[in-house]
Amino acid sequence: MVGLGAWSLPTAALILLLLPRSLEECGHISLPTRIVHLGDAVTASCIISQNCSHLGPESQIVWKLGTELQSGGRQQHLPDGTQESTITLPHLNDPRALLSCYLRWGHSLQILDQAELQAGYPPATPHNLSCIMNLTTDSLTCQWEPGRGTHLPTNFTLKSFKSRGHCQVREEAIPDCVPEDGQSRCSIPRKHLQLYQSMGIWVQAENVLGTRESVQLCLDPMDAVKLEPPTLWALDPSPELAKPQPGCLQLRWESRKESLYMEQKCELRHQPQLRRVGWTLVGPLPSSSLQHKLCGLLPSTVYTLQMRCIRWPLPGHWSDWSPSLQLTSSLQAPSIRLDTWWWQKKLDPRTVDVQLFWKPTPLEEGSEQIQGYLVSWRPSGQAGAVLSLCNTTELNCTFHLPSEVQEVALVAYNTAGTSPPTPVVFLRKGPPLGGLHTVARDPHSLWVGWEPPSPQPRGYVIEWGPGPPSPSGSHKTWKTEHNGSIAGTLLQENIRPFQLYEITVTPLNQGTMGTSQHIYAYSQETAPSHAPELHLKHIGKTWAQLEWVPRAPELGKSPLTHYTIFWTNAQHQSFSTILNASSHDFVLTDLEPATLYHVHLMATSQAGATNSTSLTLMTLAPGESKLHIILSLFSLLLLLVCLCGAARLCCRPRKNPLWPSIPDPARSSLGSWVPTTMAEEAFQLPSLWDPSLPPITKITVLEEEEKKPGPWESNDSSATSSLPTLVQAYVLQGDPRAPSMQPQSQPGSSDQVLYGQVLGSPTSPGQGHYIRCDSTQPLLGGLTPSPKPYENLWFQSSPLRTPEPLVPNQEDDCVFGPLIDFPLLQGLQVHGVEGLGGF
Repeated sequence: MVGLGAWSLPTAALILLLLPRSLEECGHISLPTRIVHLGDAVTASCIISQNCSHLGPESQIVWKLGTELQSGGRQQHLPDGTQESTITLPHLNDPRALLSCYLRWGHSLQILDQAELQAGYPPATPHNLSCIMNLTTDSLTCQWEPGRGTHLPTNFTLKSFKSRGHCQVREEAIPDCVPEDGQSRCSIPRKHLQLYQSMGIWVQAENVLGTRESVQLCLDPMDAVKLEPPTLWALDPSPELAKPQPGCLQLRWESRKESLYMEQKCELRHQPQLRRVGWTLVGPLPSSSLQHKLCGLLPSTVYTLQMRCIRWPLPGHWSDWSPSLQLTSSLQAPSIRLDTWWWQKKLDPRTVDVQLFWKPTPLEEGSEQIQGYLVSWRPSGQAGAVLSLCNTTELNCTFHLPSEVQEVALVAYNTAGTSPPTPVVFLRKGPPLGGLHTVARDPHSLWVGWEPPSPQPRGYVIEWGPGPPSPSGSHKTWKTEHNGSIAGTLLQENIRPFQLYEITVTPLNQGTMGTSQHIYAYSQETAPSHAPELHLKHIGKTWAQLEWVPRAPELGKSPLTHYTIFWTNAQHQSFSTILNASSHDFVLTDLEPATLYHVHLMATSQAGATNSTSLTLMTLAPGESKLHIILSLFSLLLLLVCLCGAARLCCRPRKNPLWPSIPDPARSSLGSWVPTTMAEEAFQLPSLWDPSLPPITKITVLEEEEKKPGPWESNDSSATSSLPTLVQAYVLQGDPRAPSMQPQSQPGSSDQVLYGQVLGSPTSPGQGHYIRCDSTQPLLGGLTPSPKPYENLWFQSSPLRTPEPLVPNQEDDCVFGPLIDFPLLQGLQVHGVEGLGGF
């Protein structure tokens, strides 16, 4: 639309309503032609009439081809007051284009006129003109090839005329035949034809850029006859006909009614239905017989058959191929080679169990049609007798045989007959293979190789199947190699990765089998199931020593190629290193002190990798090692002190607070013993003090236990009745500070001091006595581990009986005498009995 610029709204609305109609009458486009040759130049003019002069002398005309602005227009004002713009398009490359003329109005363009341009080519010369006389439609149909496209409407016309001779003289024109749009064929009806007379035929092509005609065709319509295809049928068997030979077919056909009385010849083609092979052509076949026997085919194979015919010996065209007929060739007796393999197991001394396997290999193409297999043997001594062991459709059989039978016969059969018998000999002899080895080519194949024995066998049997721990009856696969010079074969059937296979190779000698050898192999092994577990052996401030125990090789696991150790610090910085497969320890260096690390080990093989469990460790702090040394020394010192204390306690004499400590006379000299005077040991007993007596040195209170009498004690002896029953006291009087007046023996010169026992009662008159025995053991009441209180006879009291003097036993080698004989006991007195009740 027109740009309004600064026009007011009512004025702009008025212009929008009036401007299109007035501008449509202002200008128009002038062209010399609207259809040109594709690629040629086009010149056009746009003229604005005087009615549009009010638009101003400076109005500009603009050109567009399609949607693209075109430059190069020349504008001029003619003397009659009109304005003209002329443009030349150098190349018109589009078959159809729209040329537009615009007037620049303000800031927009207003269309003045439009013109459609067409470009194309003149028609090509039609070629390959041919005509066919169709007896069914009774018309002459001609077809041709029009040539390249013109991009323009082009008309084709089939023209013809009747003539004599070789179309040199025209006699009568035949009406033109115009094909339907887009068609390149046209039919001339029978009423315009004259049979057995020549006629000229050609094709004319025409458009606005020119006209072309094809080469003229001169023919007799009957020479262009095309027969209809025959109909094929299977020949029904009859008693008169002999049974068809193997690989043969019998068929018949019928011609169409329009061609029954024409001489013709036919061709037959056949093709196996399930095989990707081309057609096989058979012919020519005479049409008079109307049946044919086709031999040399594959036995028991479905074939597709087709037939076509042509007028003969006169000229004509081949008919189309007939509809297909499918027939099956006759069956042939199996012509195969049976490869066998067997296992024997002895059931008892007279019977063996035999497992026989076989595989058929066709010797002729199409001879593999088999209905079953028969295993038989001839008993010795029975002429002509044949015993059947198996009659099966499977490829294996299990049967029992007498142990002396060493051969059976195997045949394949169908309705046409049996194959030649294959002997199976149950003998194993000959040299074994020199060696056996395997190589995995890929996860689904295994190469097994061996060293051929000498002499060279005629072939080999290779058997393979899942190895242990698979059950022994699991399915096994086998094959036969008939070339005895080979040293290996590729196993591709029933091979899976990660499965252990047992492979057995047996050489085939002439009529017998050699010794079998087997080997175990994997086509692909798995990655290790577990990685070794990491252990921390030693650690420092900046290092840590790790160790692990390599795992034993596992069956079916690929051998390790290397280890990789990964460690990560608290800042999630990761480090790694690669070690060879023989490593079992590693030292991490350049660690940070007092830092936590996570470490794991990855075991890698050719089949994959496995990670171990993660190990977390922390390095030592900078002063932690010195602290460990100090604590260790302190612990050793404390242990030494404890040991010394324990040794001292063990070596000291035991003290019991319940009784006084009595020195062992056996290890001391009483003659040289002088009591030590201690100031704190002197105490006063007012109730017991006698000024005429020496001062009391020590008082000991004993708590008497009930005990059995000693060997020299009387059971009814007791102390005085004035003493308490359980408490007795003895007082050693005399001045401890006064020197002893009694002579004392010198150390080293005195004899062994014997034990003594004081006898008497503190209330009884008279001088006390003692008993001294030649014993070095303490005078205790019994031989118990715990010490007994020191026993003085007068401490033992009985309230019911009077004391009786004790006489020493002579067997004890004891001496009885007064206390004056014992210097240390001269000052021993017991007083203050009446004051003991307070204790």
